[in-house]
Amino acid sequence: MKIDIIDLKILKALQENSKITNIELSKKIGLSAAPTLGRVQKLEKSGLIESYHAKVNMAHLDLGFTALIQVSLTRQISNAIQNFIKEINAIDSVVECYQLTGNFDYQLKVIVKDIPAFDRLITDKLSKIEEIRQMQTLVVLSTVKSSPVLPINYGKSKPKK
Repeated sequence: MKIDIIDLKILKALQENSKITNIELSKKIGLSAAPTLGRVQKLEKSGLIESYHAKVNMAHLDLGFTALIQVSLTRQISNAIQNFIKEINAIDSVVECYQLTGNFDYQLKVIVKDIPAFDRLITDKLSKIEEIRQMQTLVVLSTVKSSPVLPINYGKSKPKK
């Protein structure tokens, strides 16, 4: 699918606020409502827009502990990797899982209520995954930046030299 500057403006606006109305979106991008809606539907149909999400305030839900856990697997064979992924996908507290290069095979982002809940996660769930050889935990003290907007050029001019 070929996208143009207007499509990029739509993508940026929807990443910033997925609840924006079609009228507001059309004003923001400088196009009338009907063509704006058509473009959004085209972006959805093409798979460029996969879904819409609400950003939820974790503190209001009493989820105050975030950690990154780097994981090394005991063996790098297909069954072990598939089983590890299956087990990780079954744990709701694991909100992200990245396959890595370097000293560790995966990095998990976990969100729980507090340290006792984190201890239960480690003891009752992660430590029972046989494929895990080693784990290293990094506790997140604060989030300095978390942007829902992908880093692409949304039609901005190139910086002057």
